[in-house]
Amino acid sequence: MAAHSNTENLNTPLIDFSLKGTDGRSYSPADFKDKDILIIIFMCNHCPYVKAVTHRFVEFQKKFEDRNVRLIGINSNDAETYPEDSFENMKLYADEYEMNFPYLYDETQETARKYGAVCTPDIYVYDKDRVLRYRGRLDDNWKDESSIKAKDLEKATELLLEGKEIDFDQIPSMGCSIKWKS
Repeated sequence: MAAHSNTENLNTPLIDFSLKGTDGRSYSPADFKDKDILIIIFMCNHCPYVKAVTHRFVEFQKKFEDRNVRLIGINSNDAETYPEDSFENMKLYADEYEMNFPYLYDETQETARKYGAVCTPDIYVYDKDRVLRYRGRLDDNWKDESSIKAKDLEKATELLLEGKEIDFDQIPSMGCSIKWKS
């Protein structure tokens, strides 16, 4: 059954973390303080919703790389129950999809809990002041890229880069629920 993100925490400040990436480095939001927009995506390796759109996230990062925008992926799933989401498999997933953004492992699930993350993908967009301005879907068709009519994440990012408010309804992201440890 699909889970949906929510917008209950819009206009709240960025929550700090320090997590290990698939490249072996540790990352925190401070590593990206020079970026105008910071986008955090709670995602994983096994979810069909994420698998369907990971290449879109890669293309999005390519498109906005020169515009001071940075994506970060965070996997918070319980790897004991879902071994496909283990750190070793995260490395393979990042290579397979040629991910051009850090993919971080939230092994304790503390970061996902602090953020109130619900599903994969769950997208958080922070402005230059690191205030949450968008928490919604990537686009309007996760299954069929050729049928996309609304690129919500792209539209929100463009508005923020122009110094404007997000002036459209934020439709929740939909995906698999985060797999919490028992």
